[in-house]
Amino acid sequence: MEKITSFTIDHIKLQPGVYVSRKDPVGDQVITTFDIRMTSPNEEPVMNTAELHAMEHLAATFLRNHKEFGPKVIYWGPMGCRTGNYLLLNGDYESRDIVPLMIEMFEFIRDFEGEIPGASAKDCGNYLDMNLGMAKYLAKKFLDEVLYDIKPDRLVYPE
Repeated sequence: MEKITSFTIDHIKLQPGVYVSRKDPVGDQVITTFDIRMTSPNEEPVMNTAELHAMEHLAATFLRNHKEFGPKVIYWGPMGCRTGNYLLLNGDYESRDIVPLMIEMFEFIRDFEGEIPGASAKDCGNYLDMNLGMAKYLAKKFLDEVLYDIKPDRLVYPE
């Protein structure tokens, strides 16, 4: 079998950033998959499931309610390696196109107070495995270290 595209990225050189992972034609539309890489693979500790889970609930809620991008959101969810998340949007986008959206979303997570949407036994299959405090900490870290002054090399996969 051939390696899938995401396994051909040099994870030794990969740093936190916002990357186009792939673009897939679906009929006359394009689905753009973004790699929202929050930690440096194989260098930094991975994110724990509790904070990723809290972040997933908050990000998905924010994105699906966004006035401009809400109708274009296909999916937001964590990577199995726990170094980031995937965002799938209906449309042909580049990384720079969604940086303002990511800033807005991670500020929402950083500043969130109250009950996490969908964090109940009725709404979620593992509602007890959430850590809002760490989700907020990681959102702030990503904003401060990457998004607020994102460099061109953090928008395109390393060669």
